[in-house]
Amino acid sequence: MRQRLKEESVLFISILKWFVIATAIGSVVGFSTTFFLKSLEWGIKSAGRFNYYYLLLPLALPLSAIIVKYLAPEAEGHGTEKVIEAVHKRAGKINPLVIPVKLVATVITIASGGSAGKEGPCAQIGAGFSSVFAGIFRFNDRDRRKLVICGISAGFASVFGTPIAGAIFGVEVLFVGNILYDVLLPSFIAGITSYQVSAAFGIQYFYHEINFVPVFKESFFMMVVLSGVFFGMCSFLLIEALVYAKKFYENAKGSPVLKNFLAGVILASISVLTAGRYLGLGLDSIENMLEGGTALWQDFAMKIFYTATTLNFGGSGGIVTPIFFIGASAGSVFARLFHMDPSTFAAIGFVALLGGAANTPIAASIMAVELFGTAIAPYATVACVISYLMTGHRSVYPSQVLSINKSSSVKSELGREMDDISTEIYPETDWLSTVLFKYARALRRFFWRKKP
Repeated sequence: MRQRLKEESVLFISILKWFVIATAIGSVVGFSTTFFLKSLEWGIKSAGRFNYYYLLLPLALPLSAIIVKYLAPEAEGHGTEKVIEAVHKRAGKINPLVIPVKLVATVITIASGGSAGKEGPCAQIGAGFSSVFAGIFRFNDRDRRKLVICGISAGFASVFGTPIAGAIFGVEVLFVGNILYDVLLPSFIAGITSYQVSAAFGIQYFYHEINFVPVFKESFFMMVVLSGVFFGMCSFLLIEALVYAKKFYENAKGSPVLKNFLAGVILASISVLTAGRYLGLGLDSIENMLEGGTALWQDFAMKIFYTATTLNFGGSGGIVTPIFFIGASAGSVFARLFHMDPSTFAAIGFVALLGGAANTPIAASIMAVELFGTAIAPYATVACVISYLMTGHRSVYPSQVLSINKSSSVKSELGREMDDISTEIYPETDWLSTVLFKYARALRRFFWRKKP
């Protein structure tokens, strides 16, 4: 009995400790996120006064790259990826210069029309403050990692107004197939606190409850399953585009400044022809699609191209906001193709692409509840999980560590980062799998012979 009382006392003290620490981290991250979002809003409005503001891209991309390279190389890329890398490789230690450098480079990129998001910088800024906090109070490596994860959760929660999904995202995004339960409590506290602080400072959040009547039909459910497969393929295209753009940048001849300048010229030139449809955050287009507006057939592919080019040719910013655009537009196209409600499938695509591309199906499913209401959530969850499986063993965050194979038919070495994984195929031997594999091979041979 005495031993049990000691155990409960220790657990109570631990809860109290992390309540205090996570509340402090959430408050700091909420304030810093607010400052970043207001700075970004000011930058976008200032640039938007000029009709052809995206003509600044040839200058903005090299400038952003130079600032990052010489002041804080850790701020390169889309934010969250670098935080994941810091947690796995450096016990969560982050250079404090990352905070102002990431803020300035991202504002320059997005305000000039670069296709990037705002959550990556918020996660990196939040994680940076958490790392500084851990250093000041001399936390050990284990607790520093926890604090940095809280920073990711708080940044995600305060930028999108989804405290629960943000908390889950922080503990789910580090490993594929594993959730860090020991960080759940501080992540929830930090996420909720950060969200409340940002809301108190006037940050407006997007909520759009889908006008969806939950009448279950087998045909509709099959369309949801099929859409999950489609969104998984879109996630695959996005990840491969990011990988290809990075390799192209590394292999292309010329100085980095010249390559970034030419990429900016290409994006600005295309934007003249597309009326700037794929520039920046694309929030107006996302909202229009969620309200039932139809996307163009090429929208999701063009946004993938813009995003891969921006982030690999000097631009700074997140990846999740472009994922939302790609998912919503892909869902709208899918709905048009099968004569379904575009608003419903735009919402499903919005979260399903996040579940697949980032390997975070649980956070994406919870986000569906927080943003679109409970009626559509069960269907969105199915699509999120299918998209996650269809994406395979790849990710927009290459530093994620694989904890479980997505299928018993696909074997990979666990404990390795996603960009360092090779897979081997071992088809299932049960009768149903055997029949399905035979039909799949027959269909492949049939369509291959039909090619001219």
